[in-house]
Amino acid sequence: MQSVSTAIPFVDLTLQHQPIQPHIDQAIRTVIERGDYVLGQAVVEFEQAFAKACGTAFGVGVACGTDAIALGLQACGIGSGDEVILPANTFVATLIGVLRAGATPVLVDCDPKTALLDLGAAEKAVTPRTRAIVPVHLYGQMVSPTLLRDLANTYDLIIFEDAAQAHLAQREGFRAGSIGVAAAFSFYPSKNLGALGDGGIVVTQDDAIAAKLRSLRNYGAPRKYFHVDYGTNSRLDSMQAAVLSVKLPYLEEWNRDRLRIAEQYNALLKPLNSKGLLPIQNQSGKGHVYHLYVIRAFQNTPTGDLICPIDRDLLHDRLNAQGIQTGIHYPLPCHLQPAFKNLGYRAGDFPIAELLCQEIISLPMYPGLTEEHVIQVMGTIEEALATPSAIQLSA
Repeated sequence: MQSVSTAIPFVDLTLQHQPIQPHIDQAIRTVIERGDYVLGQAVVEFEQAFAKACGTAFGVGVACGTDAIALGLQACGIGSGDEVILPANTFVATLIGVLRAGATPVLVDCDPKTALLDLGAAEKAVTPRTRAIVPVHLYGQMVSPTLLRDLANTYDLIIFEDAAQAHLAQREGFRAGSIGVAAAFSFYPSKNLGALGDGGIVVTQDDAIAAKLRSLRNYGAPRKYFHVDYGTNSRLDSMQAAVLSVKLPYLEEWNRDRLRIAEQYNALLKPLNSKGLLPIQNQSGKGHVYHLYVIRAFQNTPTGDLICPIDRDLLHDRLNAQGIQTGIHYPLPCHLQPAFKNLGYRAGDFPIAELLCQEIISLPMYPGLTEEHVIQVMGTIEEALATPSAIQLSA
C-alpha cells in the first residue's frame, strides 16, 4: 500500500451535515418562530422519537450525558449509602455521575478482548450495600445483555446503562437502552447521534422514573413554582432537540456506514495481527455501531511470541505527523485520575484497564470516510511498522 498526503481528520461532521443542512436550518427556524426555546414542542417530539427508536416507552431530555447519568440514578432511587459498580475503563463522566448521585462508586476491571466491563470481576465486587451496576457500552458495543441480566437478577441489582457511545447498538436481541431500568445517552457533537452542542437523554420503561426525571431536571418542579425535589437546571435545549430530530432518521444509515468502515479496517489490519496490531474484539456482529474504532499495539503476538514492542505514543505521533489524526480513549483510567485519589485506588488495582491505556489507539471513524482514506490510514501504519526503530519501545 502507498500512502498519499491527504489530511484525514479524526472526525469530520461536515460530511453528514451538508446533505441535510436545509432541513436543519428549517428546524431551527421553526423553533424561533414558535418561541418555545425551553422544554418546547421540539423537545417533546424528540424525546418520544428517540425512546421509540431505543425500544423504550419514555425519554427525558437533559443538558448533557453526565447529567443523564447523575439524574437518572437519582430518579432510580440511588443515593447516599448505595454502592454502584462501574468499570475503571470509561470516560470520567460515568464516575462523576455516580458521585453526583451521592452513591459510592465501586470500580472493577475490564475484559481484555472487548475493553468492556468484566462481569466476573463485577460479581466479585458485589456486597450487601450494592444497589446498582452501570455497564458502559464502550466504543459502540454493548455489554452482553443476557449475562448482565443474569448477574443483576442473582443479586437484585438495578441495571443503569451508560449508552453514551452506543446509539441504536444491538446485541442478543436487545437494543442499547432497553436492558435495564433506565439508560443514559449523550448527544455531544461527535457522537453517532450528535447535537450542535451539549445534550443528553435518559430512556426508561418506567413512567414513575420518567416523571421523577422531569422534576429533577427542572428545579425539582413537576409543575411551575411547585418544587418537590432538590433538583437542578438541566434541560435539553429546544434548538438541539429540533436538530436531533432531523438527524435521527439517518442514524441507522450512518451506523451502517461506520460498520462498513470498521470491516475495511479489520480486513486491512489482518496481515498486521502477527506484528502485534489487533482491533478491540467485536462480539456483537452487525450490532456494533463503532462510535470509535480502537486497535491495540501488543508486545506479544496472539500466540504469545515476543515481538518488537510498539510504542503506542510514537505510532500516534507518526500518524499525526502524516496528517492522520488519531485519538487515545482513554490515556489514564478513572482510578488513577488525580481528582479521584480520595477513593483509595492505586496503580495495579485494575491491571487490564491500566494496560489498555498504554496500548490502545483510535483511528479515524465517521460516516463518509472513504475506502481510499482507510487504505491511506493503514498504509501509513504499514510504513511505520516497516521501520520499527521509529515506533519501537526503548529497551
